[in-house]
Order: sequence, then structure tokens, then C-alpha cells
Amino acid sequence: MPLRIVLVRHGLSSFNVDHRIQGRDDLASLTEVGEAQAQATGQALADLVFDVAYSSPLRRAASTAATLLAAQGQGLGASLQDGLLEIDLEPWSGLVRSELKERYPDQERQWRHAPEALELQRRDGTSYLPLPELMEQALAFKAFLLERHPQAIDPINQTTVLVVGHNAILRCLLLALLGLPVQGFRRLRLDNASISVCNLAPGPEGHLACQLESLNGVGHLGMPLPPKGPGARMLLVRHGETDWNREGRFQGQIDIPLNANGRAQAEAASGFLSPVAIQRAYSSSMTRPRQTAEAILAAHPGVPLTTAKGLVEIGHGLWEGRLEAEIAEGWPDLLADWKRAPETVQMPEGETIHDVWARSLATWHGIAASLDPHETALVVAHDAVNKAILCSLLTLGPADIWAIKQGNGGVTVVDYPTGPDGVPVVAAMNLTNHLGGVLDRTAAGAL
Repeated sequence: MPLRIVLVRHGLSSFNVDHRIQGRDDLASLTEVGEAQAQATGQALADLVFDVAYSSPLRRAASTAATLLAAQGQGLGASLQDGLLEIDLEPWSGLVRSELKERYPDQERQWRHAPEALELQRRDGTSYLPLPELMEQALAFKAFLLERHPQAIDPINQTTVLVVGHNAILRCLLLALLGLPVQGFRRLRLDNASISVCNLAPGPEGHLACQLESLNGVGHLGMPLPPKGPGARMLLVRHGETDWNREGRFQGQIDIPLNANGRAQAEAASGFLSPVAIQRAYSSSMTRPRQTAEAILAAHPGVPLTTAKGLVEIGHGLWEGRLEAEIAEGWPDLLADWKRAPETVQMPEGETIHDVWARSLATWHGIAASLDPHETALVVAHDAVNKAILCSLLTLGPADIWAIKQGNGGVTVVDYPTGPDGVPVVAAMNLTNHLGGVLDRTAAGAL
């Protein structure tokens, strides 16, 4: 990808420990744990070469950036940018969360359920909407990045940028990069010192295309997944590699098993998830996801595996078993449409992405509705199926499936803190630390 953006939230701060509202005030500093997290993050990013680093000027972020970059060992310094300042919660700053609930119960409830509609009043008496204001800031910083780094529209040269900031501004920046509205704010999670990766490249008709490669990786901090809170959790995993993935061959509903590397990826996912309590498990009825699920469940004896036809891969019809070059010879226009506008394509004697969307989401929502709040369920499926599920959870549409990356053996975490009918939270996405590092280096083969 021509422009890779690596986003890091600052390490644990003194206000985080005290459960105080930080906002834009610069009273909090990194704790010893936060410093250690920043150093671990720098070490996790040691094999990347950053062309430039940007940081919020607030101490907790600037200190994280300085410690991270020193540990990363490249000798780079961070450029401090006001565009990365945290959300302005002026009347709340410094309050402990329990105090906030006592003093501003209605506003606190608004913040939890529909933060985009929260209205606050500054000390000078003026009213403002903190989150929409922050979203405008994020859009302006996106424009700044694209102006500074025109490589985003260059199909050849690649630039890698580090961005160190805060919880709210980084969530808004991710929404801005994905072209999503501020209403999606609560659907993303970013933990202290987490790593997320976003790629920008030229898209169809000169438009900028954004791909979310990974979200909220915390494996470098000594824990595989973000801690589970209230409500059910679902772990969405893509199956391990097959020979056809490696060759770039369209496999669809042809039942190709894992290859040796795919089995190793499944074993690595098993080790990665071995400390995680799992009560239920589901898989596509096809061999490659079932083999992956069985490998993961070897570390969770007694958990039964249920297969579901609704989770099978997209049916490519006459494309199945063919290389992309072969498809380009027989169906050049349809292949171009599949890359440009997948929602418009009817596979020859196969499915549409809308078909996959309907059956995979019906299965996913059925599983979510069946879980008790304390339960965690494993779901192992395929590239197109996982992308459809995640696009829906993030309020993207069938046209946006290329905006989501799913590597072979990658792990995604979805939480339902307010129940299956509430807003789902993508707590982490496409984690591949167990497969060799922060970046997804799995096969880029066909579906």
C-alpha cells in the first residue's frame, strides 16, 4: 500500500489509573506501566521503517511517542500536531467517573449511548458538541496527511507514517479514513498502547481507497486480547492458508484443506487463544475452517464445535479453481467490476456479495442472540464471510468489503456490552502477532 498509517494510543496515564476524565487538559502523565507499554510498543514496531512520526502535544502522548521511537531504534523524532489533541471535555476534565455520574447523570448517559449528540458548556458560557467538533478535527488531520504525503495516490512509492494520539481522536481519525460518520464512534475500541494499521491507496476512478488492516492490537503488551467487559464476546477467525490461497487461485466453495503453513497458522492461533476462556465454537461447514477451529479447540477440551452452512465461503461459480489471470482472460469486465464495485457483480453461476451478506449475518446474529453475557464464542469462517460481517458491524456496506483485511489465521474480537440488540464493539481486528508480527504478512491469495 502506498501510504501505511500506524496508529498508537498513548500508554497508561495517571488519570487512566484514577479513572479520571482527561480530555484536552494536560495534567496527566505516563505511569511506570505506561512507560513500559510505550517501550514494548517501540520494540514491537522495530522492523518497520517510519518516514515520519506525528504525535499529540499533550504530555501523555508526546512521552509515549518519544519512548516508543527511542525503543524502535530508528533515531526518528515526532512532530507535535494540534490536530491530534484529545477531545475537549472542558467542564468534565479532572472528574472521577463516579463524580461525573453523580453531577451530570443525564449528560453522562448521553455520552455512553449517543455521544455524538452530547452538548456541553464551556466555562465562558458557550455551548458546543464535543464529538462532532472532534470529528471535524479528524477530517482536517486526514486532509493534512494527504497533503503532506501525496504518495497515497501514487501507485508505486510507499510511505509509512506513525501517529501517536488519544482514544477519542484516533477513533475519529479511523472513522474519517474509512469514510464513516461520527455515529460509528462507539463501535471501535482502542486500548492504551494499542497498535492499529490503516492503508491508503489509489482506488477506482481516482478515489482514495482505505483498508483497515488491523485494529487495537495489544499482543505486544503481554496479553493476547483486550480485556473482556460486560456482555458476550465473539472471536471471529479466518481459516489458515491453503495451497490455493498461496497460488492466488479462487477457491470459493471448492473444499480445499489447509496446507502445512495453514496448519501451522491454526496451531499458532490455538496457542494465542489458549489463555482465553471459550464456551462455544462454530465453524463454516467446509474443511479449511473446520480444521482451523479444531486446532484452536485442542487447547479448549470439552468445547463442542457446531458447523453452519450460512458461514461457507462465497460461491464463485465458474471462477472457482482458476487463477486471476485465467479469469481476466474469460471475464475481463466482470473481474474489473469485482475489484471496483463488488456489490454489482453476479458471479457466473455463483453468488453475489449480497447473498453472502444475508446468510452470514443471519448466522452471526443468531449465534450472538444465543449467548449468555458471560460467554465467549469462537467463530471460524472465510475471507468474504468475515468481511461481510465486519462491514455490517462497522456500518459499512457491501460495496466496502475491500476496506477490511482478513489474514489467514487472523483473530478478530467483537463485544456486545449492552446485549445482542445493542451496539456491537469491534474490540480488535485481524490480530496476527501470533503469525510473525504487527503487520499482516499472510498470503494475499484469492478468496
